[in-house]
Amino acid sequence: MADPRFFHRKGPFSVKDIAELTGATPVNAPDAERRFDDVAPLQIADSTILSFFDNRKYIDAFVGSSAGACFVRPEFADRAPKNMVLFTTDDPYRAYAKAATAYYPFETGNGIISDRAVIDPTAKLGTGIQIDACAVIGANCEIGDGTIIASNAVIGDGVVIGSGCKVGAGATISHSLIGNLCLIYPGARIGQDGFGFAMGPQGHAKVPQLGRVVIGNDVEVGSNSTIDRGAGPDTVIGNGCRIDNLVQIGHNVELGMGCVIVSQVGISGSTKLGNFVVLAGQAGITGHLEIGDGAKVAAQSGVMKNIGPGETVGGSPAVPVMDYHKQTVALSRLIRKKK
Repeated sequence: MADPRFFHRKGPFSVKDIAELTGATPVNAPDAERRFDDVAPLQIADSTILSFFDNRKYIDAFVGSSAGACFVRPEFADRAPKNMVLFTTDDPYRAYAKAATAYYPFETGNGIISDRAVIDPTAKLGTGIQIDACAVIGANCEIGDGTIIASNAVIGDGVVIGSGCKVGAGATISHSLIGNLCLIYPGARIGQDGFGFAMGPQGHAKVPQLGRVVIGNDVEVGSNSTIDRGAGPDTVIGNGCRIDNLVQIGHNVELGMGCVIVSQVGISGSTKLGNFVVLAGQAGITGHLEIGDGAKVAAQSGVMKNIGPGETVGGSPAVPVMDYHKQTVALSRLIRKKK
């Protein structure tokens, strides 16, 4: 269970509450008012706990669990312990996420502004905002209701941040417009100059970076990730994107809705991603490419040409993933022959 020193629990919630919240169907639940105190993994749950089973690798943990209730796919319901309340659903993990969020709601501002924060008098602050010690809010900033600005974060002049956001400790944001319900984790850097130069033997002349970073709603930007502002057009991050720690996004890049960018990915300038693109860890994407909706790039791949919608690629240079596997097998056989 979550450590109460760090996490503050709501609840308990009844069978009826959980079903209404998640849309799951109660099974083996004669008492709709029976309440569950908390959420936890199957292996440590007891009769007061709600859990989930979503991976058949853990079937033994499910069968032997003492959890009082569990989200489960309908086809596994007959494997459940005798007295376990079931919530059947086609997506147990998503249902669990909704329930866990009810027990542990996302943090919102407490309305306290530290007297050690530095806030320009022209900044416009919404209601219920929390600004911690040593945070800096620049001139003409706009920050929405309930947003949290943690210690030592720096919000540059003119930045707009929506409602219900959290900017982590030590993050810096400039030249940016950020939507609602965004999480900017500690140490993130958003809106700094893009890497743009007119190169030549006489020296590299810096090109002014005159665009912005425009981030939609419900976006997460991980710790120590960097998003450069555009050179003239904007750098755009679509609604619902998830950006892991240690990601670099170059100037003029555009991410569609719901993209997932895993740790240590680098996206070079002016590349455009469609909706729900997934870039696995340490993938490198060269500049001025187009990657179609739903495309996937395997870990450590080097992408040097456009990728069509729904394609999955791997390797360096990246090729269709089946070709990549064939190349790997062929290389392995060649090495064995030489031995």
